[in-house]
Amino acid sequence: MLSHTRSHSGSSKGSYTTSLAPSLTGEAKLNEVTTLLIKLRHDLRTQLLEPQQRVAILDRLKVYSRDATNADPMFEQEVHMHIPIPFNSEAESVDRGSIPFLNMHSPEKTRRVRGRLSDVLPIRSFFSQNPDKFLSTKAMVQKRRSDTRNSDNRDDEFLLGRILFLMTYDTTLNFEDLIKNSHLDESINEAMARHAKAYSKSRKSLPAQADEMALTETCKLIFNILYYYPDLAENFSASIPHIFKILTRIGVLKPPLQAPVNTLINALIPLDLENKKSKHLGINPVFPKFDQNHNIELLIDILHQAITSYKEDDLDHIAAPVLNLIRKIYGFAPDGVRRYMQWLMLPTDADRKKPLGQLDTLSARLLRLSTSPMLPTMRESISALMFELSDNDANKFVHNVGYGFASGFLLSHNIAVPQTASDAFSSPGDTGAPAINPITGQRLDMEEPHDTGPEMTQEEKEREAEKLFVLFERLKKTGVVDVKNPVEQAVEEGRFEELD
Repeated sequence: MLSHTRSHSGSSKGSYTTSLAPSLTGEAKLNEVTTLLIKLRHDLRTQLLEPQQRVAILDRLKVYSRDATNADPMFEQEVHMHIPIPFNSEAESVDRGSIPFLNMHSPEKTRRVRGRLSDVLPIRSFFSQNPDKFLSTKAMVQKRRSDTRNSDNRDDEFLLGRILFLMTYDTTLNFEDLIKNSHLDESINEAMARHAKAYSKSRKSLPAQADEMALTETCKLIFNILYYYPDLAENFSASIPHIFKILTRIGVLKPPLQAPVNTLINALIPLDLENKKSKHLGINPVFPKFDQNHNIELLIDILHQAITSYKEDDLDHIAAPVLNLIRKIYGFAPDGVRRYMQWLMLPTDADRKKPLGQLDTLSARLLRLSTSPMLPTMRESISALMFELSDNDANKFVHNVGYGFASGFLLSHNIAVPQTASDAFSSPGDTGAPAINPITGQRLDMEEPHDTGPEMTQEEKEREAEKLFVLFERLKKTGVVDVKNPVEQAVEEGRFEELD
């Protein structure tokens, strides 16, 4: 393991040496963590440490934090002491120093801090319940917005996004007020515009990892704000075209739903994609003028690659968001886009050469997943999507996917099903179409002939009839059901003829 040592000295500040390789465990580690935090707490009052000495202490704490064993003080309320330090270091002015979370000049220092802003419950709770202990949030947002007009600091964006993200949980912070008075929405929309510019065609390379991490945090923040404040969706509508532009430039990754693609898709879900309130956007960016089908085709391609790339039992939490986004867009898509989606996702005549669900096409894979016991969320969404693609018509639904795949969904939702499966395949306009097996959805002329063995002789038929007669008589005597023997019924109706 590589080891890195920092040593600094000063006439009045003393010295501190640290190795990035953890050397202590057990009670000794707990004691050192406690000592390091005490040093930081003392320095907050006295400001006696050199900036490099604070960095060295943070380096050491960062290494110890990788294993929470015997590092409890870092995951409790003591965490508030070492978060502001990198921002207070090397302050240029009192004004900037009054906004500690924006007082960041070294990207490496920011990365040290952001490693501790994880979803550890005590830390998250402390942020949520004590926002004013760290900063004036309004001032932070306003200052960040004015700074980013003239700068492009992805580390600041990452850290600010993470802090606000944590403050959306069980929070006393009013995001409506932040948007109304501090224009947080405009700041986020401007950030998304910058990211979209970074993914422009003129760029020869994709943005660096730090840019992607900042983008991921901004997308997570959009999703969480709109989860708790859905009425604010129109405030972020300006970000919609930028998100689709970024998705287009990224394309389909391998695996397809890695960051930042997954967070971009999540950010789209709560937005006002239908453009109900944001009429100022003009043409709906979901259906761009140059190709109305472009964005939805990309999302369907991502879904297709996802269900082929990930394990089936992982799809419920990985692929369900993009599937739900496709369903949402279909709900308000123009007729031309709807027909295109139906063509892409419903079984075609080529699929019917085999029983539906047996090929490797997108529709076949989706139908198989719609019956998977390991996907309680996604299987319901797939069946609902297929029903919606069938114009919410039970007959069309059965016709498109077969009675075998359709019946469970229809019954569970109390939707009237065709009286017989074949009813769904009988329509005046289909007289020239090949006959379809109503259960499997396969073309009858493509079914393989089944070998039923030699035809039964007359004696064998009579013996089978006797067996059935006996079984019906036994069932009748049980009294469980009121059943009439078909032989007896045939005699009564004069359809029975005794042979010599």
